[in-house]
Amino acid sequence: MRSTLHHWMLIGALGLGWLSFGTSALAAERVILKYRVLQASVSVDELTELAETGEVSPALRAHLRLARKDPEELRQILREEVAIDAQLLDRVLNSRVGEGMLDQVGTAIYTPSRRANRQAMRSAIVLSAEDDDRISLLELMQNYPTEEVYVDGERLVAAYNQFVALQGRLEEILNVIDIFQR
Repeated sequence: MRSTLHHWMLIGALGLGWLSFGTSALAAERVILKYRVLQASVSVDELTELAETGEVSPALRAHLRLARKDPEELRQILREEVAIDAQLLDRVLNSRVGEGMLDQVGTAIYTPSRRANRQAMRSAIVLSAEDDDRISLLELMQNYPTEEVYVDGERLVAAYNQFVALQGRLEEILNVIDIFQR
């Protein structure tokens, strides 16, 4: 699995126009958080702080207040984990069914240019699940392979629900995929 993971990370990096050398990997530092017409730039560290401690930075608090969103609700969405088998997930994401799912999640979390969303999302998902067979939206943002990642707050819950729907159905989806590939 490790070679497959690194293969997809390299393809994602090349598709985005970057190639990392050494041990330093490109990861999101800023999240452009959008709610309807409102947009604010917050650091991944600020979102991590919110998720881990409940502390809300003044900038994030002001944005959430304008958007009429509860910081605790955002905290829960960021922290919520989905248990998912990383090997099965990798196989599903490299199928047509998986590409459709990546495109759906890509409407909520996407690259600044809206190009190579599928590759970037695949890379972030696989990296997030690799070490513990779990994925959270915060991990996706932390592992997203661009310096900035755009997040549509109105669609974030739908993105999370995509992972919940995948959680128990990976083997079933793979069986269907295998039937169609014969």
